[in-house]
Amino acid sequence: MNAIILCGGLSTRLGDITKSVPKILLEIGGKTVLDWQLGKLKSIGIKEVVLAAGHLAGVLKDTVGFSRLGLEFIYAIEDKRLDTGGAIKHGLEYVLHPDEPTIILNGDVLTTVNLSNMVSYLKPESEGIILGSFVDDVASYGTLVYDKNYHLQEFKEKEGIHQPGYQNGGIYIFNPRIKKYFPEREEFSIEYDVFPNTKDLYVYESDRPWIDIGVPERLGWAKENWRVFL
Repeated sequence: MNAIILCGGLSTRLGDITKSVPKILLEIGGKTVLDWQLGKLKSIGIKEVVLAAGHLAGVLKDTVGFSRLGLEFIYAIEDKRLDTGGAIKHGLEYVLHPDEPTIILNGDVLTTVNLSNMVSYLKPESEGIILGSFVDDVASYGTLVYDKNYHLQEFKEKEGIHQPGYQNGGIYIFNPRIKKYFPEREEFSIEYDVFPNTKDLYVYESDRPWIDIGVPERLGWAKENWRVFL
């Protein structure tokens, strides 16, 4: 299995916090977000990770080099903004085993979800599986609509409705066939341009602790409550 971490975003919502430090290198509980994520990937036997980098890619490369915590890095550096889908498409060009599934992590996500269990639910004949994480308020997240068999029916991006629900948890495991839904252009959104067109994508439902640290309030909460993610 391949692995990609998406760490090329501009992180504009964090303001001055990420002007000189990539979001993936912010420290929470004495270790970087990258370290938290590498620990999760290492637990399922991943040995090489593609770092899909853009904004402050040079700082990332100079800081972590080509290996960390026993995992080797391959850099897929964007020369322009590619959005979420474009970054994944670009990162897939660098994986060492293109015919195998690829696990993809958004670079601002912390969770205690059991990745090994999530992998076990991947159907080989499907297009892949998305982490559906429960949150008390889905207003600022993309929500997932799926049937009793966890087959994705609809992806609703940030409707602004204040209610509990399962949202896009920013961890995906894609089989190679997902690529047939990628547009030919370089820049596109995985949420808007790919998910609505898929026919056989599933949801891995999780009530385990989850947070994205992409805004100051959530980053502050994670810094104070990091033990939740041990």
